[in-house]
Amino acid sequence: MLAEKFDVFLFDLDGVIYIGGKLLPGVKETLAQLRRLNKRIYFLTNDPIPTRRQFVERLQGLGIEAHLDEIISSGWATAKTLRLMEINSVYVLGSDGLKTEIRGFGIDVVEKSDCQAVVVGHDDQLSYGHIRQAIQLIHRGAKFIATNVDATFPGPEGPCPGTGAIVSAVQTSSGRRPVIIGKPYPPMFRTVLDHLDPHLRVAMVGDNPYTDILGAHQQGITAILRSDKAVDFPSPKDFRIPDARITNLKELFTPAITARPWGKPPYAWPETVEPAVAAVVFDGDGRILLIKRVDFDVWGLPTGHIEPGETVQEAVIREVYEETGLRVKVSRYIGVYSDPMYLVVSHPSGKVCHYITSCMECKIVGGYLRADCVETAEVAFFELDNLPTNLLTLHGEWLRDVLNRDNAGVLR
Repeated sequence: MLAEKFDVFLFDLDGVIYIGGKLLPGVKETLAQLRRLNKRIYFLTNDPIPTRRQFVERLQGLGIEAHLDEIISSGWATAKTLRLMEINSVYVLGSDGLKTEIRGFGIDVVEKSDCQAVVVGHDDQLSYGHIRQAIQLIHRGAKFIATNVDATFPGPEGPCPGTGAIVSAVQTSSGRRPVIIGKPYPPMFRTVLDHLDPHLRVAMVGDNPYTDILGAHQQGITAILRSDKAVDFPSPKDFRIPDARITNLKELFTPAITARPWGKPPYAWPETVEPAVAAVVFDGDGRILLIKRVDFDVWGLPTGHIEPGETVQEAVIREVYEETGLRVKVSRYIGVYSDPMYLVVSHPSGKVCHYITSCMECKIVGGYLRADCVETAEVAFFELDNLPTNLLTLHGEWLRDVLNRDNAGVLR
């Protein structure tokens, strides 16, 4: 049974413990039994509206034992993160509870003056004027912080608009991507996991594959879905697929229900899958063209995106010229590469993409070598037996496929 397999249980609140203030079946008895077995319990909620103290009072009012240090809300985790970031003043789109948590860490909450960060949470009383103020502060240099980006949260009559709807409005108008604290992002999980013995067996129990399950899996912990319906995704490798499913918490003690094993994932979970191109360019002496990007301190082949309306050939020709100043034409295809182990890229902005890359061998037909592209730190030709040691692993594989002419057209 699941209850015997884990030492620590992380429970979501909305949809797992209660819905709309009504306790779900089996919750009270299950939590009491887990405590009798000396299991450690934490409540992880993306709800940024109440304070931790208010969550404790709500749970105790429902007959659930709860302690302040067991509550990890996205509001409190955001306040803690702000202090770690040494931010001292913020403008808040959110509730009085969120503001109270932030002030509890000694951080000033401003209404009109400039500040170091804008924090977006959730509040039914938000207006257009609040959003306009947030955007203007971000344009003047304030950091953009979001408690969470849940599109909805469960209500007694169905889904309700979540914090993500407000975050999207600010992000669209400011053109800035926020630092996100709540599930499925790491900061909220780390507030618990960083203080636990790494040998403890930890499981997350949630009702949302996109926050609870995905977030737990990104941290390498088992994820249990509380749902009346099975969920599935096309790929069996999808991080949002739970390791076990229960319809109510009592089933944590059902002998027949077990969880598949889950370990630390070998790559970050990508937000998007995007097409890309890569160029293998030799000079007249058989040397290979490599570049070092500003945002990644490693050498690699010229690579880039495919813009709307472009063919892959047009894209690779444009990217090589923009990054190196050389004009090329495509002489042959090498292959299409998609291995997420190598092609999931975490950008400095926080965006994580899985690039499906068409690799092509190109011939120089003009131009001159330069490195004045804003994204290119260095550009040079290298002898094949004297390549830089900090060469991207997959790019080395592409070069081997180029040199092994029989492999032209491989799919990886």
